[in-house]
Amino acid sequence: MNSITKKHHDAGQAHAVLELDVNNHAGVMSHIVGLFSRRAYNVEGILCMPVGSGKTSRIWLTVNEDARLEQMIRQIEKLEDVLKVNRHGAAHEVFDRVGEFFR
Repeated sequence: MNSITKKHHDAGQAHAVLELDVNNHAGVMSHIVGLFSRRAYNVEGILCMPVGSGKTSRIWLTVNEDARLEQMIRQIEKLEDVLKVNRHGAAHEVFDRVGEFFR
């Protein structure tokens, strides 16, 4: 969590963490963030790492929790390279652990 994201959290704005399992090849991240961009939906944080042999990756996105989020999740699930989407609350620890490296 960077200082900008922390300010949004402190301001009481609700957030969610989306965990995506995706096929790992060039262009997958572009397709996912492009979907958000085309719908003017802000992504507050992104973390991506290969899983296992590297054929798949896991992407975590911190996003604002608003009325459009359910529709965004349905759209993400329709992308060809997205294998699974899990939604977590803002308290999901993945971004806090990453933030420890930058303190």
